[in-house]
Amino acid sequence: MGAATTTAPRPVPRTPERRLPPGMPVPRPVQTALWSRQARRVLFACQDRYGDMFTLRIAYEGTWVILADPAAIKQVFTGDPKVFHAGEGNQILSTVLGQNSVLVLDEKPHMRQRKLLLPPFHGGRMQGYEETMSEIAEHEIASWPTGTPYKLRPRMQAMTLEIILQTVFGVREGERMAELRATLREFLDLTTNPQFLLPLLLVGPDRIRRLGPFRRRMDRVDELIYREIAECRRAGDVEQRDDVLSMLVAARHEDGSPMSDEEMRDELLTLLVAGHETTATSLSWAVERLVRHPEKLERLRAEVADGRDEYLTATIQETLRLRPVISVVLRKLTEPVEIGGYELPAGVSVAPCVYLAHRNPEVYPEPERFLPERFLDNPPGTYTWIPFGGGVRRCLDE
Repeated sequence: MGAATTTAPRPVPRTPERRLPPGMPVPRPVQTALWSRQARRVLFACQDRYGDMFTLRIAYEGTWVILADPAAIKQVFTGDPKVFHAGEGNQILSTVLGQNSVLVLDEKPHMRQRKLLLPPFHGGRMQGYEETMSEIAEHEIASWPTGTPYKLRPRMQAMTLEIILQTVFGVREGERMAELRATLREFLDLTTNPQFLLPLLLVGPDRIRRLGPFRRRMDRVDELIYREIAECRRAGDVEQRDDVLSMLVAARHEDGSPMSDEEMRDELLTLLVAGHETTATSLSWAVERLVRHPEKLERLRAEVADGRDEYLTATIQETLRLRPVISVVLRKLTEPVEIGGYELPAGVSVAPCVYLAHRNPEVYPEPERFLPERFLDNPPGTYTWIPFGGGVRRCLDE
């Protein structure tokens, strides 16, 4: 027999190392507590120490990789929605909004719900709401005192709630209006209170749902919303109405089936929570910025009186740059993705950081200054000005 031959072992393909960017060297509960109380301070401190990509670990939220570099943000917003799951990243919101909310769904279910919600926010529809919004705003502002300090944010909250009650729920007067206003106000005061965030993060959404005080409050909200849905279904003029609830009652899925009561409940609460506090907060910050810069307020007044809105638009854009309502937007990875030199594993949430992106000195010289003028000749960048998120998950009414 001939000499035995040996075959050299084939090299095993090397799997890229899956590693995370650096982050705070403290336990997850401590990171959670710091985030819930001082999120922006945490973001600045981590960026100063680790750069434009770092890791945070938040209780019941898993692992976040914060992104501030425009190229990384673009990669997330233009990535495959099947890989970058926004709904999974927003699951904490299901505690309040339910499992049918467009904010907590992904892929086909998300697109199905989004298509049903788009018609009310079509440009023509939104213009139809202008008169109602103007009347409510004028009535509210006329009640503000002159020469006496007062808290602005509660007044903005009252105004935006009134607009939502009329344009979304279609309720305009009487006992139903008063009852709905009081119940939703109490509900919003709870869910938008920063002190509500820490318990939610520490004990998790499932346990929060079972807590008696929270459950009783949600039950009362649900009772009134389902009552409004039933009233609308019984109405014979739904097709002629222009409020969002009536349009949802008339809407049909691709197979011709109507939305269920549960779907409508979840989407109505989504529009309430997403549209109420965000608008009230942004309006309050706009006034705060203008009051501190009287020369810009005078320019805005003069140009609006002259029928021009370029400086008004720039003022809104600059307010949202400096004072974005949310600090991060989340996308949970369904498979490994390489970003910024790191091979991030599935299950991690990548988080384009609105707050840090808006303070990039290479994009916004003197980033801490309130300068609406910066947007007059330079429109906001798609991946450097992101108060409404980006990609297929951009806000419906933006």
